[in-house]
Amino acid sequence: MLNQLTTKKNIRSFSISPENFTGAKGAGAMATEGTPAARELGQGWKVSPKIWIEPGEKRTLADIKGQGAIKHFWITDNSQRARQLILRIYFDGAENPAVEAPLSDFFASADNTTFRPLYSLAMCVNPRNGFNCYFEMPYFRSFRFTLENIGDEKCVVYYQIDCEEKEISPDSLYFHAQFRRVNPLPYKEVYTILDNIKGKGHYVGTYLHWGSKTNGWWGEGEVKFYIDGDKEFPTICGTGTEDYFCGAYCFEVGGKYAEFSSPYSGLHKVSDTNGAYLSQLYFDMYRWHINDPIYFNEDLRVTVQALGWRSNNRFNPLQEDISSVAYWYSDNLDDTYPALPDRDALEIII
Repeated sequence: MLNQLTTKKNIRSFSISPENFTGAKGAGAMATEGTPAARELGQGWKVSPKIWIEPGEKRTLADIKGQGAIKHFWITDNSQRARQLILRIYFDGAENPAVEAPLSDFFASADNTTFRPLYSLAMCVNPRNGFNCYFEMPYFRSFRFTLENIGDEKCVVYYQIDCEEKEISPDSLYFHAQFRRVNPLPYKEVYTILDNIKGKGHYVGTYLHWGSKTNGWWGEGEVKFYIDGDKEFPTICGTGTEDYFCGAYCFEVGGKYAEFSSPYSGLHKVSDTNGAYLSQLYFDMYRWHINDPIYFNEDLRVTVQALGWRSNNRFNPLQEDISSVAYWYSDNLDDTYPALPDRDALEIII
């Protein structure tokens, strides 16, 4: 990556924030009304660093025309109420969003009421709940960010979307992210992370928020990728849930779950780290396929089983509370996502 800094580029850098809603050249810090803290200093002195979003309001954070790529965005809000803000990103005038997820889940941190750092290449959650995304998001004609407040109180949001205006390759793919939740998972059913995805592209990441409803180990289930017409049996089949997230042996060290956050994978949050194998615990796990994307030419389906143990050393299909965000690139903007659950169905109750 560092070698990319040594050559000339035909690129214009810009960013969108409450200090420059359009990203226009030389148009930042021009506000004259905003925070009372700047009343004695005036224009140019942090007059408008934030926005308010009312209950039920869907606010447009950016609406940009042109060609280029989103390189990074940072966002934080004052509510820290999990799943009260819904993020959507639209590319090239598409009616349906390519990204649709609760804000906290998009950043692999469903229950953001308690801070846990996440240090990875694709996403970072830094003190205190500074959400950062480093997935590049190309666009040919335009992009639009919206944030919907489904809570009952207005919230303050700070954000910055860092972009490059440039010519992009005709082979550039669109970034996607899709949220799902099943609570509880019906007995002997498999949890679907992603399905009905058409086109050509590659899968680049999984986030799981897992609520364990029974005592004992819950992660024997396999993560499976059904690629380009696979029906009953997948092309890629893992050996267990913690194995897929690059851990081993139940994430357990010395009788406790061991949290970790690494560039490509992590168990970066456990609701209670005092002991392992107890019910009513929640887990946040991420796996980025940055060096090992899962390529597909026609379609893709991704699933995970919920498996624990029962008597006589037998597997036990579990009825867990499972949420996910799937991340991928493809050449298709016509995929239709499942409807998001309503506010009550999104709520995390421990």
